[in-house]
Amino acid sequence: MADRPALKGAWTAKVITLFPEAFPGTLGLSLTGKALDQGLWRLDPIDLRLFGEGKHRNVDDTPAGGGAGMVLRADILSRAIRMAMQGRPDDRARWPLVYLSPRGKPFTQTTARKWAAADGVTLICGRFEGVDQRVLDHHRIEEVSLGDFVLTGGEIAAQAMLDASVRLRPGILGNAASTEEESFSNGLLEHPQYTRPATWQGLTIPEVLTSGDHGKVAAWRQDEAERLTRERRPDLWEAYEKLRK
Repeated sequence: MADRPALKGAWTAKVITLFPEAFPGTLGLSLTGKALDQGLWRLDPIDLRLFGEGKHRNVDDTPAGGGAGMVLRADILSRAIRMAMQGRPDDRARWPLVYLSPRGKPFTQTTARKWAAADGVTLICGRFEGVDQRVLDHHRIEEVSLGDFVLTGGEIAAQAMLDASVRLRPGILGNAASTEEESFSNGLLEHPQYTRPATWQGLTIPEVLTSGDHGKVAAWRQDEAERLTRERRPDLWEAYEKLRK
């Protein structure tokens, strides 16, 4: 990422990983990639292997108590964390320090908004059987999950979470209204979208959308968002209903 400009005060993502070559990955494409090239945000992959020990830069060891796999060592990971957090705010609201873990709290649009409002974020990509619990406790590391499934490592999850967060930063999408109308922004799934041609495969655009009546369009979109949420995500609908009461 050294060849990209660094604007003063740019939102920064630091990613501790055994595979720094995985970045920027999809983050280097489309609008997030353009913003990265312009220096509107920064991406700093940190190679955990550089903090390893011995000839082979070992970063892991067998689980205490026995069992399959390997565990990332607390002392090794702590060195990388100290370097990543040097000069960064100790206030976790201003600079979240996060371990990407399937046992963590679910990542949501609310999480993305919180990260986007911070000065930056440091993400730790796990591998193997995970990391030594002591380093999580010592550094007050928050655990966040992309979903109820297990990946071979945190790199894919990191890219997804960073994409969701970066796009909420000012100037990234260009149209602030885009983030206000999409799924989850108001507690509902997004309404259906249509565009030309007016008729395709015998299917037409709903007449209300071509009526020119903005009030009716807004009402239709609200009704459709509520219908889809009620049908597809009862959990979101229940929470939405509670807020309306």
